[in-house]
Amino acid sequence: MSKNLKIGIIGAGIQGVCSALFLQKKNFDVTLIDREEPGNLSASYGNAGHFSPYASIPLNRPDILTDVPAMLLSSSGPLALKWNYVPKMIPWFLKFLKSCSTKNMMHTAKYMHQILDSALPAYDELFEEIDLSGLVENKGIMYIWNDQNLKSRELEINIRNEIGAEQQLLNKKEIHDLEPNIKKIYHAGVFYKKARHARNPGKIWLKLYKLFLSKGGNFKKNNVEGVSFSEEKPIIKTTDNSYDFDKILITCGAFSKKLTDQMGEKIPLETERGYHIHFKNCDHLISRPVVFQNRGFGMTPMEQGLRVVGTVEFGGLKNKLSKSRIKNLVNNAKFLLDGLPEHEDEWLGFRPTLPDYLPVIGSSKNYKNVFYSFGHHHLGWTLGAISGKIISKMIANENTNLDLKPYSSIRFS
Repeated sequence: MSKNLKIGIIGAGIQGVCSALFLQKKNFDVTLIDREEPGNLSASYGNAGHFSPYASIPLNRPDILTDVPAMLLSSSGPLALKWNYVPKMIPWFLKFLKSCSTKNMMHTAKYMHQILDSALPAYDELFEEIDLSGLVENKGIMYIWNDQNLKSRELEINIRNEIGAEQQLLNKKEIHDLEPNIKKIYHAGVFYKKARHARNPGKIWLKLYKLFLSKGGNFKKNNVEGVSFSEEKPIIKTTDNSYDFDKILITCGAFSKKLTDQMGEKIPLETERGYHIHFKNCDHLISRPVVFQNRGFGMTPMEQGLRVVGTVEFGGLKNKLSKSRIKNLVNNAKFLLDGLPEHEDEWLGFRPTLPDYLPVIGSSKNYKNVFYSFGHHHLGWTLGAISGKIISKMIANENTNLDLKPYSSIRFS
């Protein structure tokens, strides 16, 4: 097969940029198309910055069904709904509830672990070519909890043992030794030694994008309106122009559904809205990311300050930022740390989520020259490089030695 085929990628977030770099390694001629320049305020900029190879436990689990009502009613809880969006969410929620069995949970955990296991080595391949001084720290990630919902914590620990994800349980003294500034609200915790964190995800994303350009990659800043075909070859139509390619890849996160609908596939992609705030000059208060599981939020020390992230809000792409969710993050941070100043930078981003909590990675059901990589929910940042590596091999018709069927969009037909 001719290697200098023209590949068009719709979406220049971390998924798109990593895919572009791995496709370039195979000598493809790659064009990225996005309505925004990389480095803008999208999910690839505003995430928690975790490289989380351990995070294989999905949200579709039997115990979540008993926890959801309490989460929704609690103002400090991790879950919220925009009530004007509830009617639109119902079909997705029904599919989600259907996938909350032990069997489905274990299926998701197994196939998330399969790709998470290679997530950091795949990044290392790309990171060899850029200067990351001071931008990635290898200090692990710590989760802590109080003595509520201990059955849920036990379930997670047992599943990680079963699938072989590395973890180290912590007692109160060990938590205090690692992070002495955190108030002693905790009962126990777990430490993921192999995990890393980004000091500035946006900067890393930009460096990878500049590497793509330096290797002869093209970028078109344009709004994609649709895809048509000329004898099986895809044509990307933008507001100002049309571009024809041999193959295309759709990696526009939460915005991918508009295009997959056009491809005649009803993929149940929804949007989990995530928030962050910064406390400036407070990144010294903790040495590594800390996640407080009972309230579903985390804190990461970053260049911009202490980034506090979290909450899951179902409310689609059009609703405005919720001040109550921002307040929730402020209160949660102050619950764990003393002496925080006024917060800055209120940010809202969109996580693309499928009801079985597995991403879609692979070819379109109906068009053999159209490929997908989206739906990575809370792990879009962690899985950027490995998804890009896998999809580049699929586009090149190469074997990956992985079982890729569970990520296919065909599971929804």
